[in-house]
Amino acid sequence: MRLFDPNVRKHLITDEGEVVVDEVTKHWTASLKPFLEIALAVPVLALLFWLPRDFYWVPLLGAPILVLHALWRIAEVRMDRFVITNMRVFRVHGILSQQISTMPLARILDISVRKPVIGRILGYGHFVFESAAQDQGLREIRFVGRPDQRDLTIQRVIARAGLRGAGAQQGVPARYPDSERMPRADDGWMHLRETRETERIGDAWWTEREERYDRDEARFVPVQDVSGSHPEHPTEPIATIDPERPAHA
Repeated sequence: MRLFDPNVRKHLITDEGEVVVDEVTKHWTASLKPFLEIALAVPVLALLFWLPRDFYWVPLLGAPILVLHALWRIAEVRMDRFVITNMRVFRVHGILSQQISTMPLARILDISVRKPVIGRILGYGHFVFESAAQDQGLREIRFVGRPDQRDLTIQRVIARAGLRGAGAQQGVPARYPDSERMPRADDGWMHLRETRETERIGDAWWTEREERYDRDEARFVPVQDVSGSHPEHPTEPIATIDPERPAHA
């Protein structure tokens, strides 16, 4: 499948710590029409049994054209990727010539998720982005599988970047100000570690919860192996807390 892999990672700003949170391929329903074209080639070829010899060229030419056109469209669907990173969202598509459309997280004003009736049944929807720019290179993303979960993923990445909520209003810097706090990719998982430091609260040491992005579930899930003893105080336990826990004095 490398032939149909657009290799989105080559477009990442790796020296600034940009990593892929989710790489979205189009829902399988986007390929239904091309497969119907391939199926239509069979009855077109069957016209050989009814047409006069002088017209054999019609099905012999028409059937291969239908198949080749369908295969081209399937390749276009396969090469069309919507990518969510910790800095932006972008779309890469095209076979011979490639087009890249990018929208920084800071420019996203609103995301509309449209789910037609058949989309609600089969599990896909269409994203419409409203941005601060008048001329938008990234406007609509069609046939997105599990749209509700992926909408929440984008909203959570925006919130973690410090672009939404009270933190953004008060001028609080992003939650990943340095390389130690940037998300990192590891074997298909996205790990989000809020901090490596521990904090003394009451009689116990606390550490922030580590999360990872589950590509199959299209959501963040907590890592359960962060509890234990404090390295400098082995007799005192470490408890885990959610990243959203308010800070203690």
